[in-house]
Amino acid sequence: MPYTAAEQKSAEVTDWAARVGWLVGLALFVALVYWLMREGWKWRVTLQGDLPELPSAPDEPGPAKLTMSGRYHGSTTAGQWLDRIVAHGLGTRSRAELTLTDAGLDVVRPGAADFFVPAGALREARLDKGIAGKVLTEGGLLVVTWEHGGKLIDSGFRSDHAAEHNEWAETLNDMINKTETEGAR
Repeated sequence: MPYTAAEQKSAEVTDWAARVGWLVGLALFVALVYWLMREGWKWRVTLQGDLPELPSAPDEPGPAKLTMSGRYHGSTTAGQWLDRIVAHGLGTRSRAELTLTDAGLDVVRPGAADFFVPAGALREARLDKGIAGKVLTEGGLLVVTWEHGGKLIDSGFRSDHAAEHNEWAETLNDMINKTETEGAR
């Protein structure tokens, strides 16, 4: 049966006002979620305001025992791998250059705040699989536990060459044991 001109229908016309309304609504929702996340981050900084300023590296730290290039994945309250510490820039992920000397652990982070962990503040080094927001295979992360302002902190690092992690953990733990032994005398 042949079609007549009156029976033919044109394609539906897009309702641009509804489409634009949905896009604006979606953009506002995304902006609200981002704002809430930012406020949560700022609230966490306020809650951790009792954490003192981080020490800086001494002028003469001594010769380097070990160096490592890799990534800093953040710091958490020791033993609570999801309780991220964000005060003083410790929550900022970044590239990192680690240098271990007799004076302590120097963490240089391009684009983020550098910090130094004195040898006397080091408590433990271990290989782990995760820290707040970063989960890897077993032993894929070097976690250094240290004390600052009466609080134990775990900081997570991943070397560009994961084979270095074992040597770092052993050397740090030997250094910590040596410091504790000398302190007991």
